[in-house]
Amino acid sequence: MRKSLFLFYFLIFYAITQLLWWGYILIKFEPDRKGMIIGEGLIFMLIFTWGALRLKKQVKREHEINLQQQNFLLAVTHELKSPLASVKLYIQTILKRELDHEQQKVFLSNSLKDIERLDDLVENVLLSTKLENRAYQLPKESFDMTELVEQIIDRLQKNACKTQVIKAELDEHITLMADKFAITNVITNLIENAVKYSPACGMISVKLKKDQDNLLFSVADHGIGIPDDEKKLIFNKFYRVGSEATRKTKGTGLGLYIVRTVLQKHNASIRVKDNSPSGSIFEVTFENYAK
Repeated sequence: MRKSLFLFYFLIFYAITQLLWWGYILIKFEPDRKGMIIGEGLIFMLIFTWGALRLKKQVKREHEINLQQQNFLLAVTHELKSPLASVKLYIQTILKRELDHEQQKVFLSNSLKDIERLDDLVENVLLSTKLENRAYQLPKESFDMTELVEQIIDRLQKNACKTQVIKAELDEHITLMADKFAITNVITNLIENAVKYSPACGMISVKLKKDQDNLLFSVADHGIGIPDDEKKLIFNKFYRVGSEATRKTKGTGLGLYIVRTVLQKHNASIRVKDNSPSGSIFEVTFENYAK
């Protein structure tokens, strides 16, 4: 990147120097046209400067995208390697040692949790690829969203902590007309993020309720929170704060991008605000979807 910027600035300097030199030569040999030469030169300089700044911005943007993609590959590699190594260790232990039924059950249960992590990662990548196609239409069906949220909470609760940390306040038998697979991904990503960025066994609140013709879904945590200047950036593809080599929290930077894109395709909206005394609240509104 530094070499590219050096070359860029060198070419800009060379072009401006040549422009000034040729302007000087023209004025020297045609002094009667001095005003016109200076005027046209200034206009050219303005256009040239504008184009150079736009080019620099584009080059910088491409560099940021490449860096985000590299971080994504590092994150995916880590996300794949960790559960695979864990599952391998559990299975090897079961095969090499004579464990009682309860120990085997615990090891198999932990292996299943790691496999579910892999499944969630693959689903995120596949759904992200589909959403890249603007012509792709999400297949919609009618399903019980209350039941779906309960199932996701139950699965994530077991993975999060032995104590009850996910508190659910759900209206009964809420029916939603949407893509069940995509909405499952949205709910999973929001609750997983709350678990991921909360202190150990911290309280997480999940709400689902009807508000006239709208359906409201929210996830609140008491974690580290999100700075105001990053609240809009977190929904960008691959966006994650810091470096993959030093970041403690797991993830690929696809989750919230998928959440926002899926909701947009359902004519729904999401907003994030600060929780009290700390943490964040993600609020999703499905307009004219509640039944």
